[in-house]
Parts: sequence; structure tokens; C-alpha cells
Amino acid sequence: MTAVPVVVLVGPMGVGKSTVGRLLAERLGVGYRDTDADIEAAEDRTIAEIFVDDGEPAFRALEKDAVRTALAGHDGVLALGGGAILDPDTRALLAGHRVVYLSMDVEEAVRRTGLNVARPLLAVNPRKQWRELMEARRHLYEEVATAVVPTDGRTPEEVAQAALDALELKEA
Repeated sequence: MTAVPVVVLVGPMGVGKSTVGRLLAERLGVGYRDTDADIEAAEDRTIAEIFVDDGEPAFRALEKDAVRTALAGHDGVLALGGGAILDPDTRALLAGHRVVYLSMDVEEAVRRTGLNVARPLLAVNPRKQWRELMEARRHLYEEVATAVVPTDGRTPEEVAQAALDALELKEA
């Protein structure tokens, strides 16, 4: 039998997928995995370096493979990179999984991500770029989501609890 993630987290950069994912994994008594971390480990470079050196299309191909591998072989909590849902094949792979879309508004996003150069898609005018990214992506996050959990004004612990409640999952 193939391992299947208990929960898959999607949402924009800076929404807290990694932090909430670790909390959920701890509460559910399962492992945590992040496809961005998988890519960085496999490539021995950061996501930002891959974007700069190879371009976004090359990164997206690596991301698609990382998501496919993780969905097939991880039985805990899985966090996907912010743009993973851009690929139609990846969205199709998410069908049948418990997917939580962690959402936030633009002011919260700018507060959390700021002008962080490690976020290659927000390097210039982050507020405008984040709005444009979300206009392009929000419907895709919603398309794959089993549940939507707003993160604005909530602690990571509150978001983790809201995700458990939304999916009707019990702590281990």
C-alpha cells in the first residue's frame, strides 16, 4: 500500500505552511515534509538560487517532481511551495487528498514576507506583486482545497487547530 499524506497544506509564500505543518504533524503524531526543503536538499542550493541560475520554468519542473514523489511516499503532513498549484498535473494529483488552503490578506502577507530577497517573486514592490500573484493563484488554491483556513490575526497554534477542526481530525 502506498503512503498517503494525512494533510497537504497549500497557500501563498509566508502564510505559515511550514510552521503550521510542523504543529499539525506534532498534534497528529505523524511526520512533516516540505517539498521546497526536498528540492533544496536534492539540488544542494536554495530556491532563490535555482530561480536565479536556472529560471522559474526549471524550478517548476523540479517542484512538480518533488510534489509527485512526496504525495506518493509520505504519510504525514505535507507542505507545498506557494506556486506548486500552478501546474495542472499537480492539481490533478491533489484530487482525493485532504488539502488545506491557508489564506491571508495582502497587508498580512507584506508584514510577514516584507522585502525578503529569499522570496524571488517578491523582490520588487512586494505589495503589488503579492496582489498579482494572488489574483492569478487564489482560484487554484480554492480549486484543490478541501478546506480554507484564514490565518490573519491568528497564532500558528490557532491556525493548526482550525485546520484540524475543518478536516474533523483528532489529535494523536
